[in-house]
Amino acid sequence: MSHYSHHVFFCTNERADGSQSCNQCGARDARDYVKRRCKELGISGAGKIRINTAGCLDRCELGPVIVIYPEAVWYTYVDRADLDDIIEQHLAKGSVVERLQLDLDMSSKI
Repeated sequence: MSHYSHHVFFCTNERADGSQSCNQCGARDARDYVKRRCKELGISGAGKIRINTAGCLDRCELGPVIVIYPEAVWYTYVDRADLDDIIEQHLAKGSVVERLQLDLDMSSKI
């Protein structure tokens, strides 16, 4: 059994050549927001949810991106409303937020 029910990885990469990267889209602020909200909701910590920074997830062109394990669901997001949907639907209730999910071939559905 895993130490966490869900492990959320936020790509916060910033490419040196200036090409599209997740942090250009506010990924670090988004990660901080989700981490704070999960703590406020009492759904973070051992046996619950862990929010982490990831290096490059190699999908910055679709970014910003996050991946949630153990389901290996990839998401993109635009604003806090999208992040709230991911927290409330996926992390709290276990339902994939299809409108924000990236296809397995990494083509965006949005």
